[in-house]
Amino acid sequence: MKVLLTQDVKKTGKKGDVVEVKEGYGRNFLIPNGLAVEASGGAMKQVQEEKKTQEKRLAKEIEEARQLASRLEKEPIVIRHKAGNEGHLFGSVTSSEIAEALKLKGFEVDKKKIVLEEPIRIVGSYSAKLKLHHEVAAMLTVEVQSL
Repeated sequence: MKVLLTQDVKKTGKKGDVVEVKEGYGRNFLIPNGLAVEASGGAMKQVQEEKKTQEKRLAKEIEEARQLASRLEKEPIVIRHKAGNEGHLFGSVTSSEIAEALKLKGFEVDKKKIVLEEPIRIVGSYSAKLKLHHEVAAMLTVEVQSL
């Protein structure tokens, strides 16, 4: 029996796949639980249209992320922090502080998307990776200055 999966099913397939399953598995489990529908012409067309719209939406998200990455990489983020005589900071600069500095510049970024290789504890210039999309990442320049 051929069925069209409406959700991901372990060991069977992903959403939108047309798979060949045993008659009992399809009629008694997949279809009653809403995991699949019989593979008919109308259902196939509907899934193809959904895939097209999803691909367009994904392409638009990637393009927006690339534009945002190019704008973010142009200018450095300046963070002023209390420091001692030798340039050692009292505490460290965290991803949440970088997110706040980006917010002041007009960029709404989640602090979980900012990746620091190591904590920033000395005054200077550093780079931080910003994951905007699973395919797009930007490299930020973070300049830490003492107060």
